Amino acid sequence: MSGKKGMKKYPIGIREEVVSRIRAGESQRALSREYEISRRAIQCWLKEPVPPKTRGRKPAKTLAEYKNENKRLKMENELLRDFLRSTGRK
Repeated sequence: MSGKKGMKKYPIGIREEVVSRIRAGESQRALSREYEISRRAIQCWLKEPVPPKTRGRKPAKTLAEYKNENKRLKMENELLRDFLRSTGRK
C-alpha cells in the first residue's frame, strides 16, 4: 500500500474489468488473488457502481452573475471599512 490511511484506490478500468469477469462467472477469490485486491473491495464494487469522475471547467458565469457578485463584494468591502473605522483600527 502507499502508506496512507484509508482504502487503496483502484482505476475505474480495473474495477469494471473485475466486475464484468465476476458477472461472467469467474470467482471472486480467483480474481482477488490475480489482481491482489481484497474480496471486501470487490464485494463493494458489486453492490454499487462507481460513477466516472468528471473533470473539466465549471460552466462559465454570465455577465449578469459577475455584475451581481461584484456589487455584493463592493458592499461587503464597504461594510468592513465602516466596521474598522468604528472600532478605530484604521
